[in-house]
Amino acid sequence: MSVPMYLHPGTYVDNDAGNIIAYAHETCKGITGDMDKAIALYYRIRDDFTYTPYIDYTNPDVFKASWTLDQEVGFCISKAAILAACARVHGIPARLGFADVKNHITTERLKKFIGGDIMPWHAYAELFLNRKWVKATPAFNLALCEKFRLKPLEFDGREDSIFHPFTKDGEKHMEYIRDLGRYADVPLDRIMASFRALNPTILISDFLKGDFAKEGAQEAVG
Repeated sequence: MSVPMYLHPGTYVDNDAGNIIAYAHETCKGITGDMDKAIALYYRIRDDFTYTPYIDYTNPDVFKASWTLDQEVGFCISKAAILAACARVHGIPARLGFADVKNHITTERLKKFIGGDIMPWHAYAELFLNRKWVKATPAFNLALCEKFRLKPLEFDGREDSIFHPFTKDGEKHMEYIRDLGRYADVPLDRIMASFRALNPTILISDFLKGDFAKEGAQEAVG
């Protein structure tokens, strides 16, 4: 596939949305060069949007970059989508990468929510910088990392930024189980089919009331 195709707006990586365009330009005001723009976007998106897995996945809008920007909360897919969308605004080709991951320190409530500790369709962004694709994972905001005692992910535009295998305390954290490929936009039908197959109760409304950061802090001291 050609790199230019990763500049076009998608349904979920909607870099043609007015709020996305404004946010991308505001973030990179006065910054020149694709590398520095990508770094500025990464850190702002990582920390501007509080991570939560308790999202109503029956609403397709929650996967959109523009929805994430309006709501100021997101999960790995929507935060990767907003990073990819903002990069495209600045002419940086961007796409989404997906993998199934095993989270060794997830909360008990979240395990019940997804039917285990395998997180299906974890997403990150891939940005085309200096003629190569670089992975960038803006999912966990800094405050969340502090509560879970995780090393926050950094991004320098040169090396892949993916989840650490261990926590600050040396405990196992994230294990990449299988690569699910790269896409120009969110493959929603495939994702939802996997979610429903893993746990038919994943969309029960009671679980959507969770506070992931609070759960993590409580279990860390429990």
